[in-house]
Amino acid sequence: MRTQLIVPAAAALAAAITLTACGSEKGPGQGAGDDAGGSVQPVAPVTGVHWTVRDVTVDGRTTAAPAGAHVEFTAGTAGKDGAKGRAEGNYGCNRFGADVTIKGDTITVGPGEATEMGCPPGVAGFEEALRAAFSGELKAKVSEKNLTLAGAGGDSIALTAQPAAPLVGTKWTVTSLLQGETAASLPAGTEGRAHFVIGEDGSLSGNLGCNDFRAEVKTSGSTLTVGRLSSTRKMCAGTAGMVEQAVTEALTGTVSYELDHRSLTLTSEDSGKGLVAAAG
Repeated sequence: MRTQLIVPAAAALAAAITLTACGSEKGPGQGAGDDAGGSVQPVAPVTGVHWTVRDVTVDGRTTAAPAGAHVEFTAGTAGKDGAKGRAEGNYGCNRFGADVTIKGDTITVGPGEATEMGCPPGVAGFEEALRAAFSGELKAKVSEKNLTLAGAGGDSIALTAQPAAPLVGTKWTVTSLLQGETAASLPAGTEGRAHFVIGEDGSLSGNLGCNDFRAEVKTSGSTLTVGRLSSTRKMCAGTAGMVEQAVTEALTGTVSYELDHRSLTLTSEDSGKGLVAAAG
């Protein structure tokens, strides 16, 4: 287990920047001789949107993204050199942040910083690919709810706009485990198993990483009060048993929660154990 280096949160910046795409299509009222060099067509804004990463292509190889990989852009007032802002997100295991400049359909990503959790080999490989692709000057193309970021060398990132997930009724899949200020990714081979749903009927149900479970839960402010868990009785050895124990302790008694768009952090006040889960 490695210590998580927390990335300082960037201050929220008010203005949203709308990308523009250059093309030859004429706008309303333009004649054949107007703007012979091509008109500027407005497309959807990239700031203020939660972009979930679908996949990343580096050196011709496309890799699907793990749950939780995403990026959000914020930007300040635009100047002649573009709008200075920030990109904050998650590579799939580690959180990251970087300064960006947005000008027209170009997003320039500067050097960034990231947490340093140890990640399973498959996720670590994806993180390396996304880190390589999400750097330097990128051309952005927005189509409906999809965003493509393409580098000059042919690498690209495919993303989809995702709405915020509600606490109740969403399937939350555990992505990492917490102990105080220390966070650890799930052991290799256990990813995607542990999950839970808070039901409108006051139920909490799902899988602890090995056994299915159910309990009663009450929500008050930013706190959950979890009743006694009942579960199936499969034998859970090795890493599956370790994850099950950690998730069980995170869902014990009085549990504080923090909901951030499509990410949910739970910390048990009784055990001191916690977890991070992603919607979906």
